[in-house]
Amino acid sequence: MSQLPEQPSGTSVPTSADVARLAGVSRATVSYVLNNNTTVRISEPTRRRVREAASELGYVPHAAARSLRAGHTRMVLLPTPPLPADPLHQRFLTDLQTDLRRLDYTVVQYGTVGLDAEEAARAWAELRPVAVVSPGGIALTPHAIGVLTRSGAKAVLTLGPQPVDGAHALVMDQREVGSCAVRHLLSRGRRRIGVVMPQEPGHALFALPRLAGARRAVEESDTDAHVQPLPLRYEEASADDLAVRWRDLGLDAVFAYDDEYAMLLTRALQDAGVAVPAETAVIGAGDLMLGRLLRPRLSSVRMELVAAQPPAEMIDRLVHHPGGAPERHHLLRAAAVVRESS
Repeated sequence: MSQLPEQPSGTSVPTSADVARLAGVSRATVSYVLNNNTTVRISEPTRRRVREAASELGYVPHAAARSLRAGHTRMVLLPTPPLPADPLHQRFLTDLQTDLRRLDYTVVQYGTVGLDAEEAARAWAELRPVAVVSPGGIALTPHAIGVLTRSGAKAVLTLGPQPVDGAHALVMDQREVGSCAVRHLLSRGRRRIGVVMPQEPGHALFALPRLAGARRAVEESDTDAHVQPLPLRYEEASADDLAVRWRDLGLDAVFAYDDEYAMLLTRALQDAGVAVPAETAVIGAGDLMLGRLLRPRLSSVRMELVAAQPPAEMIDRLVHHPGGAPERHHLLRAAAVVRESS
């Protein structure tokens, strides 16, 4: 392999022509190799030589130039939600990013704090992404979706409890979690069921549909059961205050929103002398390992994300074949994991 003379620091950025000279190939070959173009047959030794030359020179392809040649970017924008994602969402987003990278997309995360739907769409559109996966914390509007598509986004997807008109949707219907939890409590003969409603900002996005699902389960049960919302802050004092009033509320079960709130409330109930599960059955959601270490062991709703097609492959398909009717894919599957607390 021929060698280029060493250049002092502060000189120009290495170009594809530099890589071609060092590797002893044409600039077209450099482009084919570094852009992972498989339509042209290039031997593996040549590919390796080009990559080694690029690495030695510190060369990377120019994203803007590549976008001009392709007519669009390879950027998929993943706006970050206003609040940290729960473990299920975080795992989903991590896997999605990994799979998109394997498909040669550049994944960019974008902060959304302080932006409404219209402002967010305009900010995202400035980056000219080829696809956007919007979190549930931002209520995209049809107008905002139009802003993105007119700027070149070939696929706009929402990730959250409800679909949005005009966008493809990866639906995580949180009503299934509430329904699953309450169906289990009803099967245990419980009829006066509390549903914890976290008071921390941002939790309403999941708490409200979980409450709706709990009410739906009662309505479908053909029993005299009823559901009572229970405001609760994630603080010991708030849980203690609820626990000392528990017997006055007349409840015999509680769906505690998730495992963390369930563990908080269970300990407060036990400290107040309310026996779990004899007087009150408790079920959470998330199936955390820590809940299994609690005594009594915590019943929970286990949540899984299932899809007929991996989401990254779905995005790639929509990018290559845009313009179809919005697709709806329900990802969330919920099942009760029964332990001693219920």
